[in-house]
Amino acid sequence: MTIARTIVVNGVVQGVGFRPFVYRIAKRNTLRGTVCNTSDGVRITLEGPASRVDAFLEAFTSELPPLASITSMRVADSAPRGIRDFRILPSADGSAHEALVPPDVSVCHDCLHELADPADHRYAYPFINCTDCGPRYTIVDDVPYDRGQTTMADFPPCDVCRTEYADPANRRFHAQAICCPKCGPSVTLFDNARHAIAADDPIGVAREALATGQILAVKGIGGFHLATDASNGSAVETLRTRKGRGHKPFAVMADGPQKVRLFCELSDEEEELLVSPTRPILLLRRRADCPLAPEVAPGNRWLGVMLPYTPLHRLLLDDGFTALVMTSGNLADEPIVIDDEAAFAKLAHVADLFLTHNRRILHRADDSIVKVTRERPRVWRRSRGFVPRPIATTVDAPPILAVGGMMKNTVAFTRGRDIFISQHLGDTDSRDGMVFFEDTIDHLRRFLGVAPETVAHDLHPDYLATRYALDSDIPAKIGVQHHQAHIAACQCEHGITDRDVIGFALDGTGHGTDGAVWGGEVFTGRPGAYTRTAHLEYVPLPGGEQAIRQPWRMAVAHLRNAGVDTRDDRLGLVRHGGAAFDAVEMMLARGINCPPTSSCGRLFDAVAATLGLARVATFEGEPAVCLEMAATENVLPPYGYDVVDEPDGTMILSPQQVTREIVNDLIEGTPVGDIAYRFHTTLIALFAEVAERVRARTGVDTVALGGGVFLNTIIATRLPAMLETRGFQVYMPEQVPPGDGGISLGQIAIARCEI
Repeated sequence: MTIARTIVVNGVVQGVGFRPFVYRIAKRNTLRGTVCNTSDGVRITLEGPASRVDAFLEAFTSELPPLASITSMRVADSAPRGIRDFRILPSADGSAHEALVPPDVSVCHDCLHELADPADHRYAYPFINCTDCGPRYTIVDDVPYDRGQTTMADFPPCDVCRTEYADPANRRFHAQAICCPKCGPSVTLFDNARHAIAADDPIGVAREALATGQILAVKGIGGFHLATDASNGSAVETLRTRKGRGHKPFAVMADGPQKVRLFCELSDEEEELLVSPTRPILLLRRRADCPLAPEVAPGNRWLGVMLPYTPLHRLLLDDGFTALVMTSGNLADEPIVIDDEAAFAKLAHVADLFLTHNRRILHRADDSIVKVTRERPRVWRRSRGFVPRPIATTVDAPPILAVGGMMKNTVAFTRGRDIFISQHLGDTDSRDGMVFFEDTIDHLRRFLGVAPETVAHDLHPDYLATRYALDSDIPAKIGVQHHQAHIAACQCEHGITDRDVIGFALDGTGHGTDGAVWGGEVFTGRPGAYTRTAHLEYVPLPGGEQAIRQPWRMAVAHLRNAGVDTRDDRLGLVRHGGAAFDAVEMMLARGINCPPTSSCGRLFDAVAATLGLARVATFEGEPAVCLEMAATENVLPPYGYDVVDEPDGTMILSPQQVTREIVNDLIEGTPVGDIAYRFHTTLIALFAEVAERVRARTGVDTVALGGGVFLNTIIATRLPAMLETRGFQVYMPEQVPPGDGGISLGQIAIARCEI
């Protein structure tokens, strides 16, 4: 007896070989019907014996293509129409935009095999791809995901590619980015004056240049990289100087786990992440005998490492490099460049050569960053390989746009129960940053087919993202406190927004509801109903943001607050500050341009500057990184601290005693590494005690952690462990960054509760 069923599938089911997969299973079970991409998802109609339809459904859910994932599936009986065969239909137009386009993914093993095979017609072709790999999100203009809606529309396929595309038995059946040397994109090598360099093998010439210490700008999937030989200290330092990079670490790329083990420790779990289709930058512990130039990551025990994820990268690494520096092609604090015009305009003084191509990039996507902490992979920067996969929740929300904060920003949209977080946008305090920000919002709004009814924004009135939200035509506007958003993001990701938590929000800067600069906050409650339970003691922030760039100013502020003589010559602050020292002292004495701050990040700055580790910051968070890298792991007791109960029940966490004891240790000649470690253990002991005090008052025994301080491995490892030994259930961000890249998610979690 013939039956008919209609199946509508939602999830990552476009651009991943899903329709060919359906076709093959249907043919295997001699079923008739159709499969079609629509903006509502993939629609399948089946006709045939009931037993074979059931066999189809069983195979359908157990044999998915490697990049596909199903979020929902609706199956309904229908009337047989007498269809005679099974066909893949052209994609249909739709209005709901429920289909999910997959992220850009690494070149697969089958394509790499063809890339290395001289007998294959795609041998050494830098744009080889198939249904299991290659660019997706960065080349898609709209859904449904079809070639005509991607930048591959610029390259009509040749007869060979058309044949492969139409052959259900071929790996490239309905691969929208299919191409070959005859019909696809091509690479060109230029000098930095934009003169084309004639070469039969431009990639080979580029490799030779890298081997001689030159700097290469390389156009990839989501933008340009700047590359040089990571073993060549002079070349790396030249890149650092030209880019104005300061001491911020560079990421490196090596051609496989065996190479990585030459310079980093690599566990089995880390190797699995390293070779995964997302191919993130993975933070790995540097080997003591690391052969790479120390200039790659000065003074840092960790290296950011990734494997090649495009065939072009793989061909560049063919020359036997241990690793290449592969850092974002941008100037400091600007978005990564994605087209030749911007590349030559902004990077001509940085790169010696440009290896570019003629496939347009529609959407920037920096490399994602992941670190394994407490045996769990945790995203530090969420971009290529992850976006646009949504964060799934159980809360059905009206359409909301969240615009995030300012630093390391992302934006986010709701669509039903899903929350779509943009790729890493970087800083939005510049013209170029805001152009990227606005373009991303416009694209996602169209891409997702949503019209936001509410916009959630940070409380800081001077953030450009906040101004954008307030000036927008979106009718409802909801301000969300920065640190509450950190805690809400953690709760939302873990699906615990319906319970009260003790939330520790520890970072550098955020606008508080009392006008102060917050950053060392403890909340109790849940999204939409948080109470500030405790915070670090306020100290002055001399010069406002200038104190962030010159952390010696924070040292002076904390030392004065603790009653320490800031002019003690053994501390060296007067010598370092020079003429500015007296001005800072005067500002502090008179309270001029000294907003109060409870920032934990600024406390790290003060300690690092007091110890002489970082008195000037060349990148955000550098003093805290220096303090972590200096820390030994000797078993030492914490310093003393005070917890003061205010009349309103708020606890004030005073670091004055910590500061005095650190100075005493420093003057007595205690090793700086021991002092740095004791400081970390002191914060851990302090926050664990606060959690116990809050639990005694409220009965809440669940802890949520958020904020950039949790990028610190010592804090992120040992504070949760101590809390767990004391009976707390602890949650940390995993899918989204603990820092400001997760703020947009938290803004949505809170806005949902206030609509």
